[in-house]
Amino acid sequence: MENKRPLAHYLSCWLWTAAVSSAATLSGFAQNPEPGFETLFDGNSLTGWRTAGGRYEGTAEWSVVEGCIVGREGPDGASGYLYTNRNYTSFDLRFEVFLEYPFDSGVFCRMTPRDQGDKKGAQITLDYRPNGQIGAVYSDGYLQENETGKAHYKRGEWNDLRVRCTGFDMHLEFWLNGEKLTDYTVTENFKAYAPTGLIGLQVHGGGEPGKTVKFRNIRIRELPVFAEEILHVRSEAPLSKLLRVTEAGKAGGWKPLFNSRDLSGWKIAGESDRYFVQEGILGFQAKGSGGHIYTEEDFTNFRLRLDYRTSKMANSGIFLRASRDGSNPAFSGCEIQILDDFNWETVTGSTLRPYQLTGGLYGSIPSGDHKALLPIGEWNTYEILYEGSRIAVALNGRTLYDVDTNLIVPFEGEPYDRRARTGFIGLQHHGAHNIDAETMIQFRNVFVQPLP
Repeated sequence: MENKRPLAHYLSCWLWTAAVSSAATLSGFAQNPEPGFETLFDGNSLTGWRTAGGRYEGTAEWSVVEGCIVGREGPDGASGYLYTNRNYTSFDLRFEVFLEYPFDSGVFCRMTPRDQGDKKGAQITLDYRPNGQIGAVYSDGYLQENETGKAHYKRGEWNDLRVRCTGFDMHLEFWLNGEKLTDYTVTENFKAYAPTGLIGLQVHGGGEPGKTVKFRNIRIRELPVFAEEILHVRSEAPLSKLLRVTEAGKAGGWKPLFNSRDLSGWKIAGESDRYFVQEGILGFQAKGSGGHIYTEEDFTNFRLRLDYRTSKMANSGIFLRASRDGSNPAFSGCEIQILDDFNWETVTGSTLRPYQLTGGLYGSIPSGDHKALLPIGEWNTYEILYEGSRIAVALNGRTLYDVDTNLIVPFEGEPYDRRARTGFIGLQHHGAHNIDAETMIQFRNVFVQPLP
C-alpha cells in the first residue's frame, strides 16, 4: 500500500472482446460494455471518482487527457489515490492500463477509511520498476508475491487487466492480457480483510519525475457475494430466473432448501392456509398475526442465499439457528429483518428503531447500507454467512455488516452466546396489526451450503 517496497507479486488480467476493444480505443471508455457491465469512467471527466475518503490520501495529480485517466506524482514526488464514490463488495473489474517505465501503481479492493479500524482492504500491485512486481497482493506488507507477473506486461503498449473480488472472505483473482496470475483469499482474520469498500487507483510517489500511469475503458459488473459459478438459470425456464445448483456448486455442498414445487422439508407454524407454491415461487399471504415456516433440518454453520419480493406493508424476516422449544425464534436464534421500509412509518404512524428496517439484525444492529434495498415489487437477494459467532449479511450484492455476535450487546433478547448454537432456518410473515388488508411476500431460489 502506501509505503510498499519492491518485492514479488501475484496478479492477473484479462483480454476483452475485439469489438469492445476497438470501440473503446477510439473513445477512451467502453461505449458498448459487455452485457451486465457498466462504465466507471465516462472518458471526459472524473465524475464518479474522488481523491479522498480512503485509508490513504495524497497530492498526486489526476487528470483526463484524450479519453484516459492520467496519474502522475504530485509536488516533491508525492503519492496519490483516486477512489470510486461508493463501496463495492463482489465485482468483476476490467480496464486497460499504460505504465510508463519505470512507474509504480496499483488497484485497491474494498479500501476503507482510517476511522473504520484495522480492516483496510488489499491492493493488486502494478509496480513496473526494475525490482517491482505486477500482480502481487499487498496490504501494508505482501500477502502474496508475484515475481513472474511482470513478464506478461507489454512494455510501451496498452495492457488489458481484470480484477475479480468475491465472497465475504475476499477472494481476489487477477488476469493480465488474458493470463491468470493471481488467486488469493484474504480471510476475515487478516487486517487486510474488509467486508466492503472503495475501489481505488494509485500513484506511488518517489519515482522518476515526469512518468505517468494511464487508465481507460474502465467497466464493472457487480457479482453475487457467493460466486456466480455455484448457480445458473434453469435452461428449461430462462425467463423465470429460477436457478439450479451447478456441478461446481454441488461439489461445494450447495443444495436447494426449497424445491420450487411444494413445502417438502418444511413445517408450518401459525396460519396454515396462507402458503402457496406457483411457478417455482413460494408465496405467503398474511393479515394480522401471520406465521412462519421452518426447516425440518437443523443448521449450525452455513451459507444461505434467497430471493424475495414484497407487497406494500409486508413485514417478514429470516430466522437463523432458531430453537424448537416454542420460544420466539427471533431471539432463541436471530432474525434478519424484511420490511416495507418505504411506507411502514407513514402508514402506521410509528417510528421504527434502526434495526427494525430491512437488513437489520433484529433487536441488535441496523443495516449498514439502506440504499441496497430495491423498490416494492422487485426481487431482492439476501446472501448470509453464519459461522461460529460470525454473521455476515449482504443485500443485492452490497454487504450490510460482518460482525462477531459475541461482541454485540442486544437491545432486545439474550446475548448471543446464550442463544441456540444450532437450529432451524425459518421464513416469517405477519401483517401490520393496524392495517386492515392482506399483505404478500414471495420467496424463490432458496439455497444453503452447510459448513463444518
